[in-house]
Amino acid sequence: MKITGVELRRVAMPLVAPFRTSFGTESERDVLLVRVVTPDGEGWGECVAMSEPLYSSEYVDGAAEALRRFLVPAITALPNAGAYAAERALARFKGHRMAKAALETALLDVELRAAGTSFASFLGASRDRVPCGVSVGIMDSIPELIDVVAGYVAEGYVRVKIKIEPGWDVAPVRAVRERFGDDLLLQVDANAAYTLADAPHLARLDAFGLLLIEQPLAEDDLVQHAALAKRLGTPICLDESVESARDAAAAISLGACSVINIKPGRVGGYLEARRIHDLCRAHGVTVWCGGMLETGLGRAANLALAALPGFTLPGDTSASRRYFATDLTEPFVLSAGHLPVPIGPGLGVAPLPDVLDEVTTAVEWLSA
Repeated sequence: MKITGVELRRVAMPLVAPFRTSFGTESERDVLLVRVVTPDGEGWGECVAMSEPLYSSEYVDGAAEALRRFLVPAITALPNAGAYAAERALARFKGHRMAKAALETALLDVELRAAGTSFASFLGASRDRVPCGVSVGIMDSIPELIDVVAGYVAEGYVRVKIKIEPGWDVAPVRAVRERFGDDLLLQVDANAAYTLADAPHLARLDAFGLLLIEQPLAEDDLVQHAALAKRLGTPICLDESVESARDAAAAISLGACSVINIKPGRVGGYLEARRIHDLCRAHGVTVWCGGMLETGLGRAANLALAALPGFTLPGDTSASRRYFATDLTEPFVLSAGHLPVPIGPGLGVAPLPDVLDEVTTAVEWLSA
């Protein structure tokens, strides 16, 4: 597959409500889209990097520069720029996993569309729909949190994740558990906001029967996560700490976690995400698919991944309306707590031209 050129497109996607975590608040997603064009067609990928380097060291302007200067020239120089060949060619560039993931997704999309194969089939999906959870940001008050959670429960979400930070943890979790009972699948996400010194306080969460506590400590400290795991009854899930199958293997070996949140953008793409899935499944480690406030393009790919057999917990693959009043693609609509896995060739979805034009803020064409 020879590439004709690559388009970098920035779009501004207002969120239906601000989304607050321990590292910041987002009101609008500044999304970088990658469109790969070949003589046989085109494919789309979505970069999940945020506007600022808060969740990780990557940020959207940096991702665009990495694509422009290094990643795109490396793959357009290939005589056959398939996804696997591109992965090998890009391996020499350190980091920039979110940028690599966007480019890889676009390459897979165009390849699979030409072959008439769906993303789900290519990855090895075993289901045609997946159960969906919802991520709830940090609120200004517990009554506000209860109202928001009640709305999502009424919509049919089968699992609720609450973002926590020091000063917003035990009390809101207790309130949600008391209001909605033990039958609600409930978990928390700290986004690395705590230290090992907080272990006695975090142990207070054990009383609430949580599915897991996600990334309680710093992303670069597997050893302390292993120490914390011995002091908590609540299972520890790693997110930011796992950027590759190698990281996942190290975490499992150290006993740093019993659950891993697989975000394809964070690990460099869906090929590596599948490797982590396979590794965890072989070692009896639970996985689920996280989210990065994706548009319908990224959501379609995540649903295909979440349909693999090892994904046994509901992911953050929420419906379109959770984040956007108008999605880039035809909206994904929750039905009985599930979303359908796209079955069309490639991602199975494409941007709606009118919507894409309306939200586009910049376009750059990189010729092969």
